[in-house]
Amino acid sequence: MAKKSVASLQTGSKRLSKAIKMVKSPKSGAYTFVEAILAPEQVNDFLNKK
Repeated sequence: MAKKSVASLQTGSKRLSKAIKMVKSPKSGAYTFVEAILAPEQVNDFLNKK
């Protein structure tokens, strides 16, 4: 199933990347994961943003 979802990200003329970032919650201190599907040029901006 994972292979199918990754393959569907690269259909058509656009290439997309899935970025996953760990974010610490200020209230509880627990870590959560934030996912986004972006163009490869925007991945570094997404990961560097707090």
